Amino acid sequence: MTSEDRPQFAATAAAAATAATTLPPCPTGVGSSAGSINDVANQRFNQMITNRVLANVLLGINEQINCDDCVSAFGSAGSFSAGVHGRKNLTPNLALLAGIAYAHYSEGGYSVTSAPIGAFALRYDFTDWGKSRPFFDVGAILTPYEKVRYRRSYFTSLGAVTVDGQTTASNYGVYGRAGWINRFSPRDEVAAAVEVWQLWQRVKGYADPTVAFNPFDATFATGTDKTTLVKIGGQWTHLFGNSLEANINGGYVYAFGTQMGVVATVTGQGNVVPTVGNQGWFEYGGRLGFRISKGWVADLFVNGTAGPQPVGNTVHGGVGLRISY
Repeated sequence: MTSEDRPQFAATAAAAATAATTLPPCPTGVGSSAGSINDVANQRFNQMITNRVLANVLLGINEQINCDDCVSAFGSAGSFSAGVHGRKNLTPNLALLAGIAYAHYSEGGYSVTSAPIGAFALRYDFTDWGKSRPFFDVGAILTPYEKVRYRRSYFTSLGAVTVDGQTTASNYGVYGRAGWINRFSPRDEVAAAVEVWQLWQRVKGYADPTVAFNPFDATFATGTDKTTLVKIGGQWTHLFGNSLEANINGGYVYAFGTQMGVVATVTGQGNVVPTVGNQGWFEYGGRLGFRISKGWVADLFVNGTAGPQPVGNTVHGGVGLRISY
């Protein structure tokens, strides 16, 4: 080392020593623990969206806008769901859509069981305007009781920690839809619409279960999550021959004004209140219907989401038996 190098080396060493004495040590595991609380908020947001996707099946999302009275029994996998839904034309312009289902689903660390879902809507279709005309929907979805488990995982200098908190929740939503339908041939119906949703989710307070090692154990207060959604979408239904009908549908969804009711009291950290910002994703669906005999149709259907977390990519597929009368 030359004499010119020594002063530079000494200055560098002195600066490092000063930084070491002035920078506070990083608490082990605190950042990771806080991240696990944010993971719970993301799980709860996903839960609201998945519940709505499953409820939309009860509102005939995979069926044409205007059709005869019908009742359909169905079962789906990916997220298990089984139930019955249908529609009743009250007048030539006004139809009632409704359904009930029992669901069990999980995604991204959380799991929902024992979830009964109900949905209903009124649709006004201006049939007297001709083949090209507007239509409007207003409706609601409700899941008054769910058993749910939320998982959080974090790391410490002594190893990883994973805990599953169990509690109950409920989901509610209302929506309105305005759209335009065009029956441009006897075999084809296309429609485009804008939907506005308001979702609420109430989660009962709970605490981490007792485990051997959980230095940053957490207690979650009872809270309500809510978000507003706007969806712009469309659909096409086509009859192939005399026995095969197909539907495709999809759209872009944007969530804003989200408020998560997650307030966690964590040992060594105090209260942690995560947030979930505005989100955007795509939703898609489709159905193939096989006309077994007059009035009887066997359906294969799929619905899902595509986008970044916390919504992510999901697929829910199933089968149904529909009776038209």
